[in-house]
Amino acid sequence: MPREDVILVGVDGSEASEHALEWAIQEAKRRSWSIKLSCAYALPAFSAASLEGGYAVLDSAAVKTGAQGVVEQCVKKVEAAGLKASSYVEVGDPAGVLVELSKTARMAVVGTRGRGGFAERLMGTVSSALPAHGHCPTVVVPLRTPQTDRTQIKPIRRIVVGVDGSASSDVALERAVKETMTWDATLTAFSSVPVSTGAGLFAWAPGAVDHEAIMDDLETGLDAAIERVVKRVGAPDDLRIRRHGLDGTASSLLVEFSTAVDLVVVGSRGRGGFAGLLLGSTSQAVLHHAACPVMVVPARVKDEGLPPEAVAGGGLS
Repeated sequence: MPREDVILVGVDGSEASEHALEWAIQEAKRRSWSIKLSCAYALPAFSAASLEGGYAVLDSAAVKTGAQGVVEQCVKKVEAAGLKASSYVEVGDPAGVLVELSKTARMAVVGTRGRGGFAERLMGTVSSALPAHGHCPTVVVPLRTPQTDRTQIKPIRRIVVGVDGSASSDVALERAVKETMTWDATLTAFSSVPVSTGAGLFAWAPGAVDHEAIMDDLETGLDAAIERVVKRVGAPDDLRIRRHGLDGTASSLLVEFSTAVDLVVVGSRGRGGFAGLLLGSTSQAVLHHAACPVMVVPARVKDEGLPPEAVAGGGLS
Protein backbone atom coordinates (compact mmCIF):
# COMPACT_ATOMS: atom_id res chain seq x y z
CA MET A 1 0.00 0.00 0.00
CA PRO A 2 1.63 3.31 -1.06
CA ARG A 3 2.41 5.88 1.61
CA GLU A 4 1.37 9.50 1.46
CA ASP A 5 3.48 12.46 2.58
CA VAL A 6 1.23 12.93 5.57
CA ILE A 7 1.49 12.92 9.35
CA LEU A 8 -1.33 11.10 11.09
CA VAL A 9 -2.43 12.75 14.35
CA GLY A 10 -4.81 11.26 16.88
CA VAL A 11 -6.96 13.97 18.46
CA ASP A 12 -9.61 13.84 21.16
CA GLY A 13 -9.99 17.40 22.40
CA SER A 14 -7.72 16.87 25.40
CA GLU A 15 -4.80 19.12 26.27
CA ALA A 16 -2.43 16.26 25.51
CA SER A 17 -3.71 15.77 21.97
CA GLU A 18 -3.63 19.52 21.30
CA HIS A 19 -0.01 19.60 22.42
CA ALA A 20 0.78 16.63 20.16
CA LEU A 21 -0.89 18.39 17.22
CA GLU A 22 1.33 21.43 17.75
CA TRP A 23 4.38 19.16 17.58
CA ALA A 24 3.07 17.49 14.41
CA ILE A 25 2.43 20.86 12.75
CA GLN A 26 6.03 21.85 13.35
CA GLU A 27 7.29 18.59 11.84
CA ALA A 28 4.93 18.81 8.86
CA LYS A 29 6.00 22.38 8.07
CA ARG A 30 9.64 21.36 8.15
CA ARG A 31 8.99 18.52 5.70
CA SER A 32 6.26 20.19 3.59
CA TRP A 33 3.88 17.35 4.43
CA SER A 34 0.15 17.49 5.12
CA ILE A 35 -1.69 16.36 8.26
CA LYS A 36 -4.45 13.79 8.61
CA LEU A 37 -6.52 14.15 11.78
CA SER A 38 -8.21 11.11 13.27
CA CYS A 39 -10.85 11.20 15.98
CA ALA A 40 -12.22 7.74 16.64
CA TYR A 41 -14.61 7.03 19.47
CA ALA A 42 -16.56 4.24 21.08
CA LEU A 43 -20.06 4.64 22.48
CA PRO A 44 -19.58 3.97 26.20
CA ALA A 45 -22.34 2.18 28.08
CA PHE A 46 -22.85 2.77 31.79
CA SER A 47 -24.97 1.23 34.47
CA ALA A 48 -28.18 3.15 34.99
CA ALA A 49 -29.87 2.73 38.36
CA SER A 50 -33.16 3.92 36.88
CA LEU A 51 -33.23 1.01 34.44
CA GLU A 52 -34.23 -2.49 35.43
CA GLY A 53 -30.90 -4.27 35.19
CA GLY A 54 -30.10 -2.46 31.96
CA TYR A 55 -27.44 -0.16 30.61
CA ALA A 56 -27.74 3.30 29.15
CA VAL A 57 -25.77 4.29 26.06
CA LEU A 58 -24.78 7.85 25.28
CA ASP A 59 -26.67 9.43 22.41
CA SER A 60 -24.68 8.49 19.29
CA ALA A 61 -25.63 11.64 17.40
CA ALA A 62 -24.38 13.86 20.24
CA VAL A 63 -21.14 11.92 20.51
CA LYS A 64 -20.54 12.14 16.75
CA THR A 65 -21.25 15.87 16.80
CA GLY A 66 -18.70 16.27 19.57
CA ALA A 67 -16.08 14.34 17.62
CA GLN A 68 -16.67 16.38 14.49
CA GLY A 69 -16.40 19.58 16.52
CA VAL A 70 -13.00 18.49 17.86
CA VAL A 71 -11.75 17.69 14.36
CA GLU A 72 -13.05 20.95 12.87
CA GLN A 73 -11.15 22.97 15.45
CA CYS A 74 -7.98 21.02 14.71
CA VAL A 75 -8.41 21.47 10.95
CA LYS A 76 -8.61 25.23 11.45
CA LYS A 77 -5.39 25.15 13.48
CA VAL A 78 -3.57 23.15 10.79
CA GLU A 79 -4.78 25.38 7.96
CA ALA A 80 -3.87 28.50 9.93
CA ALA A 81 -0.31 27.14 9.95
CA GLY A 82 -0.35 27.02 6.16
CA LEU A 83 -0.70 23.24 5.85
CA LYS A 84 -3.22 21.01 4.12
CA ALA A 85 -5.47 19.03 6.43
CA SER A 86 -7.76 16.05 6.04
CA SER A 87 -9.88 14.44 8.74
CA TYR A 88 -11.29 11.08 9.67
CA VAL A 89 -14.08 10.52 12.20
CA GLU A 90 -15.22 6.98 12.94
CA VAL A 91 -16.90 4.88 15.58
CA GLY A 92 -14.35 2.38 16.85
CA ASP A 93 -11.38 1.83 19.08
CA PRO A 94 -9.04 4.85 18.68
CA ALA A 95 -5.88 2.75 18.78
CA GLY A 96 -7.20 0.25 16.24
CA VAL A 97 -8.29 2.99 13.85
CA LEU A 98 -4.92 4.72 14.08
CA VAL A 99 -3.04 1.47 13.51
CA GLU A 100 -5.01 0.88 10.31
CA LEU A 101 -4.53 4.46 9.09
CA SER A 102 -0.80 4.25 9.83
CA LYS A 103 -0.39 1.88 6.87
CA THR A 104 -0.41 4.85 4.47
CA ALA A 105 1.16 7.57 6.66
CA ARG A 106 4.80 8.59 6.92
CA MET A 107 4.51 9.27 10.64
CA ALA A 108 1.93 9.08 13.42
CA VAL A 109 1.79 11.45 16.38
CA VAL A 110 -0.20 11.09 19.60
CA GLY A 111 -0.21 12.73 22.99
CA THR A 112 -0.03 11.08 26.36
CA ARG A 113 -1.42 11.83 29.84
CA GLY A 114 -4.54 13.26 28.29
CA ARG A 115 -7.57 13.09 30.58
CA GLY A 116 -10.97 14.58 30.08
CA GLY A 117 -11.40 15.96 26.59
CA PHE A 118 -13.88 14.56 24.15
CA ALA A 119 -15.76 11.50 25.44
CA GLU A 120 -13.12 11.23 28.18
CA ARG A 121 -10.78 9.36 25.84
CA LEU A 122 -7.55 8.33 27.48
CA MET A 123 -4.71 8.90 25.06
CA GLY A 124 -2.45 6.93 27.37
CA THR A 125 -4.02 3.75 26.00
CA VAL A 126 -3.44 4.84 22.42
CA SER A 127 0.11 5.96 23.16
CA SER A 128 0.96 2.44 24.26
CA ALA A 129 -0.86 0.47 21.56
CA LEU A 130 0.01 2.53 18.49
CA PRO A 131 3.82 2.35 18.85
CA ALA A 132 3.54 -1.40 19.37
CA HIS A 133 1.36 -2.13 16.35
CA GLY A 134 1.70 0.87 14.02
CA HIS A 135 3.02 0.54 10.48
CA CYS A 136 5.02 3.79 10.50
CA PRO A 137 7.18 5.60 13.05
CA THR A 138 5.09 6.85 15.97
CA VAL A 139 5.95 9.93 18.01
CA VAL A 140 4.52 10.07 21.52
CA VAL A 141 4.49 13.64 22.83
CA PRO A 142 4.31 13.92 26.62
CA LEU A 143 2.20 16.57 28.30
CA ARG A 144 4.24 18.03 31.10
CA THR A 145 3.18 19.94 34.17
CA PRO A 146 2.03 23.56 33.95
CA GLN A 147 5.26 24.65 35.63
CA THR A 148 7.45 23.16 32.90
CA ASP A 149 5.49 22.83 29.71
CA ARG A 150 3.07 25.57 28.74
CA THR A 151 5.59 27.03 26.33
CA GLN A 152 5.81 27.06 22.57
CA ILE A 153 6.94 23.85 20.89
CA LYS A 154 10.68 24.15 20.30
CA PRO A 155 12.48 23.20 17.06
CA ILE A 156 14.38 19.92 17.12
CA ARG A 157 18.01 20.72 17.73
CA ARG A 158 19.22 17.69 19.72
CA ILE A 159 18.35 14.06 19.01
CA VAL A 160 19.47 10.90 20.78
CA VAL A 161 19.27 7.27 19.64
CA GLY A 162 20.30 4.01 21.27
CA VAL A 163 22.24 1.53 19.12
CA ASP A 164 23.03 -2.10 19.85
CA GLY A 165 24.16 -3.38 16.45
CA SER A 166 20.93 -5.23 15.73
CA ALA A 167 18.77 -4.86 12.64
CA SER A 168 15.99 -3.12 14.55
CA SER A 169 18.36 -0.54 16.01
CA ASP A 170 19.71 0.03 12.47
CA VAL A 171 16.17 1.03 11.46
CA ALA A 172 15.98 3.46 14.38
CA LEU A 173 19.47 4.82 13.69
CA GLU A 174 18.60 5.47 10.05
CA ARG A 175 15.47 7.36 11.03
CA ALA A 176 17.41 9.35 13.62
CA VAL A 177 19.99 10.30 10.98
CA LYS A 178 17.22 11.43 8.62
CA GLU A 179 15.60 13.55 11.33
CA THR A 180 19.01 15.05 12.06
CA MET A 181 19.41 15.96 8.39
CA THR A 182 15.87 17.39 8.20
CA TRP A 183 16.36 19.64 11.20
CA ASP A 184 20.09 20.36 10.81
CA ALA A 185 20.32 19.04 14.35
CA THR A 186 23.00 17.30 16.40
CA LEU A 187 22.63 13.55 16.90
CA THR A 188 23.96 11.68 19.91
CA ALA A 189 24.22 7.93 19.26
CA PHE A 190 25.26 5.60 22.04
CA SER A 191 25.69 1.93 22.83
CA SER A 192 25.60 0.68 26.39
CA VAL A 193 26.03 -2.33 28.65
CA PRO A 194 25.47 -2.45 32.43
CA VAL A 195 29.02 -3.51 33.32
CA SER A 196 29.52 -1.79 36.67
CA THR A 197 26.25 -3.03 38.12
CA GLY A 198 27.03 -6.61 37.23
CA ALA A 199 23.53 -6.88 35.78
CA GLY A 200 22.15 -7.93 32.44
CA LEU A 201 24.55 -9.41 29.92
CA PHE A 202 27.43 -9.83 32.37
CA ALA A 203 25.57 -11.13 35.44
CA TRP A 204 26.90 -14.62 34.76
CA ALA A 205 30.51 -13.61 34.14
CA PRO A 206 32.99 -15.10 36.64
CA GLY A 207 35.77 -12.91 38.00
CA ALA A 208 36.72 -9.43 36.95
CA VAL A 209 35.42 -7.93 33.72
CA ASP A 210 37.76 -5.86 31.55
CA HIS A 211 35.73 -2.65 31.55
CA GLU A 212 38.02 -0.81 29.15
CA ALA A 213 37.99 -3.63 26.61
CA ILE A 214 34.19 -3.81 26.70
CA MET A 215 33.87 -0.06 26.15
CA ASP A 216 36.34 -0.26 23.25
CA ASP A 217 34.28 -3.02 21.65
CA LEU A 218 31.08 -1.00 22.12
CA GLU A 219 32.54 2.07 20.49
CA THR A 220 33.98 0.04 17.59
CA GLY A 221 30.59 -1.52 16.91
CA LEU A 222 28.86 1.84 17.22
CA ASP A 223 31.25 3.46 14.74
CA ALA A 224 30.62 0.65 12.26
CA ALA A 225 26.84 0.98 12.59
CA ILE A 226 26.95 4.75 12.11
CA GLU A 227 29.23 4.53 9.08
CA ARG A 228 26.96 1.90 7.52
CA VAL A 229 23.82 3.98 7.96
CA VAL A 230 25.40 7.31 7.00
CA LYS A 231 26.64 5.77 3.75
CA ARG A 232 23.26 4.19 3.04
CA VAL A 233 21.29 7.41 3.38
CA GLY A 234 23.90 9.61 1.72
CA ALA A 235 24.31 11.90 4.71
CA PRO A 236 26.64 14.90 4.29
CA ASP A 237 30.16 14.73 5.69
CA ASP A 238 29.49 17.59 8.09
CA LEU A 239 26.53 15.86 9.76
CA ARG A 240 26.98 16.33 13.50
CA ILE A 241 26.99 12.93 15.21
CA ARG A 242 28.35 12.44 18.71
CA ARG A 243 29.01 8.84 19.69
CA HIS A 244 29.51 7.25 23.09
CA GLY A 245 30.01 3.83 24.62
CA LEU A 246 28.34 4.02 28.03
CA ASP A 247 28.09 1.90 31.16
CA GLY A 248 24.42 1.46 32.04
CA THR A 249 21.07 0.21 30.79
CA ALA A 250 19.68 1.64 27.56
CA SER A 251 16.31 2.53 29.07
CA SER A 252 17.69 4.49 32.03
CA LEU A 253 20.21 6.30 29.83
CA LEU A 254 17.56 7.25 27.25
CA VAL A 255 15.28 8.59 29.97
CA GLU A 256 18.16 10.61 31.37
CA PHE A 257 19.05 11.94 27.91
CA SER A 258 15.41 12.91 27.36
CA THR A 259 15.72 15.72 29.89
CA ALA A 260 18.38 17.43 27.75
CA VAL A 261 17.33 16.70 24.14
CA ASP A 262 14.36 17.43 21.88
CA LEU A 263 13.69 13.95 20.49
CA VAL A 264 14.50 10.38 21.57
CA VAL A 265 14.48 7.67 18.87
CA VAL A 266 14.12 3.99 19.75
CA GLY A 267 13.58 0.86 17.71
CA SER A 268 10.91 -1.76 18.15
CA ARG A 269 10.81 -5.30 16.91
CA GLY A 270 7.18 -4.73 16.08
CA ARG A 271 6.06 -8.22 17.04
CA GLY A 272 2.37 -8.92 17.27
CA GLY A 273 0.30 -10.39 20.05
CA PHE A 274 1.08 -9.90 23.72
CA ALA A 275 4.79 -9.21 23.09
CA GLY A 276 3.81 -6.44 20.68
CA LEU A 277 1.48 -4.87 23.22
CA LEU A 278 4.31 -4.68 25.71
CA LEU A 279 6.70 -3.30 23.07
CA GLY A 280 9.75 -4.40 25.04
CA SER A 281 11.40 -3.24 28.21
CA THR A 282 13.42 -0.42 26.66
CA SER A 283 10.68 1.20 24.57
CA GLN A 284 8.11 0.76 27.31
CA ALA A 285 10.29 2.35 30.00
CA VAL A 286 11.24 5.27 27.78
CA LEU A 287 7.63 5.95 26.72
CA HIS A 288 6.49 6.00 30.32
CA HIS A 289 9.22 8.22 31.72
CA ALA A 290 10.73 10.37 28.95
CA ALA A 291 10.62 14.14 29.37
CA CYS A 292 10.61 14.86 25.61
CA PRO A 293 8.87 13.39 22.54
CA VAL A 294 9.81 9.79 21.77
CA MET A 295 9.82 8.32 18.26
CA VAL A 296 9.31 4.56 18.14
CA VAL A 297 10.39 3.10 14.79
CA PRO A 298 8.93 -0.36 14.12
CA ALA A 299 11.16 -2.94 12.50
CA ARG A 300 8.37 -3.65 10.02
CA VAL A 301 9.00 -0.32 8.30
CA LYS A 302 10.34 -1.38 4.90
CA ASP A 303 9.93 1.66 2.70
CA GLU A 304 12.51 3.93 4.27
CA GLY A 305 15.46 2.76 2.18
CA LEU A 306 16.44 -0.34 4.13
CA PRO A 307 17.00 -3.67 2.38
CA PRO A 308 14.45 -6.38 3.36
CA GLU A 309 17.00 -8.29 5.43
CA ALA A 310 17.58 -5.22 7.61
CA VAL A 311 14.15 -5.35 9.23
CA ALA A 312 14.48 -8.77 10.84
CA GLY A 313 15.99 -9.62 14.17
CA GLY A 314 15.96 -8.32 17.71
CA GLY A 315 17.65 -5.49 19.51
CA LEU A 316 16.58 -2.46 21.46
CA SER A 317 12.86 -2.66 21.96
